[in-house]
Amino acid sequence: MSSHRITLKVNGKTVTREVAADRLLVQFLREELALTGTHIGCDTSQCGACTVHLNGRAVKSCSLLAVQAQGAELTTIEGLAGANGELHPMQAAFKECHGLQCGFCTPGMVMSAVDLVQHHRCGSEAEIREGLDGNLCRCTGYQNIVRAVQAGANAMKA
Repeated sequence: MSSHRITLKVNGKTVTREVAADRLLVQFLREELALTGTHIGCDTSQCGACTVHLNGRAVKSCSLLAVQAQGAELTTIEGLAGANGELHPMQAAFKECHGLQCGFCTPGMVMSAVDLVQHHRCGSEAEIREGLDGNLCRCTGYQNIVRAVQAGANAMKA
């Protein structure tokens, strides 16, 4: 299999690596950059555990090749918090509203929620539930996740 040299900005830092042409972006993040907050859940882009921001938009990193991120700006859950370690308002809302249990889906859910607030309507509970449709959680029943997204949206707008 051929390899390609890619350069991209990940969580504000420029990264250059040789990657196999068939390397998934999620594998690149976890195995090459040790950014293990991006989870591999289903390998079919159904669960959303691998959600990251690519050029400011939420994408499922298990459905993209690393070479497709050439020249892009990428933010993972590790890069969402402030430089001083202060939680992003959505992360803080998930913590305060108990929007997680086992935590496996949480990074992807938070990344999708931030995108939802930044780029889509999410005023009502129904809009939030619809906006998070591509993210699965097997623990919470979603009620606290919806509350967390509402609280996070309010904090992000403040």
